[in-house]
Amino acid sequence: MKITKVEGFIVQVPIRRPIEDSIHQVPVWGVPGVRISTDEGITGTGYTGTHARGDDLIVGAIERYYGPVLLGRNPLHVKEIWQDLYMGPLRWIGRSGISQMAQSAIDIALWDVIAKSQDKPLWQVLGASKTGPIPTYNTDAGWLNWTEEELVSDMLRLVDQGWRAIKMKVGKPSQHEDVRRVAVVREALGDQIDLMVDANTIWDLNTAVTTARLLEPFHLKWLEEPLHPDDISGHARLANATSIPLAVGESIYSKYLFREYMSQGAVGYVQVDVTRVGGITEWLEVAATAATFGLPVIPHHGDMMQVHQHVVAATRNAPMLEYIPWILDLFVDPVDVREGMLYLPDRPGASTEMRPEAFARYRVV
Repeated sequence: MKITKVEGFIVQVPIRRPIEDSIHQVPVWGVPGVRISTDEGITGTGYTGTHARGDDLIVGAIERYYGPVLLGRNPLHVKEIWQDLYMGPLRWIGRSGISQMAQSAIDIALWDVIAKSQDKPLWQVLGASKTGPIPTYNTDAGWLNWTEEELVSDMLRLVDQGWRAIKMKVGKPSQHEDVRRVAVVREALGDQIDLMVDANTIWDLNTAVTTARLLEPFHLKWLEEPLHPDDISGHARLANATSIPLAVGESIYSKYLFREYMSQGAVGYVQVDVTRVGGITEWLEVAATAATFGLPVIPHHGDMMQVHQHVVAATRNAPMLEYIPWILDLFVDPVDVREGMLYLPDRPGASTEMRPEAFARYRVV
C-alpha cells in the first residue's frame, strides 16, 4: 500500500453557547486536519482541536512540509513515518505546538488507514484491555462565565443524566470567588459525585498553594493545570504542599516532559492528549511510561473523544475519559455515551470519518 494524496482541511463548529475559562473565550471549536489517500482505495482521516485560531498554520505545516515526506510511503509503517516527520523538515522550529499538532493529525489518519485495512475498529487493532462500558466525566457545565446559579443548575442537570464525575473551571481574579463557587457546587452535588477543578495554567506558585489549601475541604479528585506547563519543579512543590492530586497534560507536547513530571512527583493524573503529543504512536508511549510509575492516564481530548475512546480502551491504566459533545454532529460514528458511560464502536477505523453534509457545512478551507 502506498500513500497517493495528502489533503488538509479546516472545519470550524460553533459551540452551543460561548464559553470561558481563566485565559480563553471560545465561541467556535476548530478542527484542522488531513485526509490521507492510498492506492488501495482506503482513506484515513486525522485531525486536532483548537480554539479556531491558527488552524491555517497547522494545515500549512501538513500540506507544505509533511505531505511531501508522506507521498509514496507505506502507511502501515506508521512508527517509521512518525520518526521521519519528527526529525524532519520542521524540527528546528517545532517539537511542540503547531508542528506537533500537525504531526498528531497525520499519525491519527495513518492509524485510521491501518484499522480500516484490517476491517476492525482501532481499539481492537491496538489490543483491547477493556471491552465493556468506560466511565466518562463531563466538562461542559463548569465554565467561568456561568453565574453561580447557572453553574449549580448545569451540574445538577448532568447528575440527572447519569454522570458521577464532573469538572468545573477555576481561575477567577479573586481566589475567594473560586472557593465560594466550588463550595456551592460541592454542597449541591453532595459527597457521592467526583468533582474536579481546572485553572488552565493561570496561577503562580503562591496563588496555587494558597488556593489549593483553601479547596482541600471540598474533597476534589484533582486540581488541573494550576501552573505554567513548563514549570515542572513548581508543580512538584505544589504537589508536596497540597493533598489534592495534580492533573496535567493538555499543554505538554513531549514524552520526555511527561517523564520528567512523573519522575519528580509533579503529576497525579496524566492527561496526555493524542491531538497534541504527536498522535497515537506517541500517546501509547506516554501511557506505558505512566504505568511504570503507577499513574492513571485520563486524557484531555482535543478530538472530543472520537480517537481517545480507542486508545483508552487499549490501555490498562486509563480508567476514564473526558466528555464534551461540541462536535459530535460531524462524525459518521459519533461516540456513544449513555448515562455517563461510553460504549465502544464496531465500525472499522479510528472513528474520525466525517459525514459529507456536516463536513461541507462547517468547512472553511
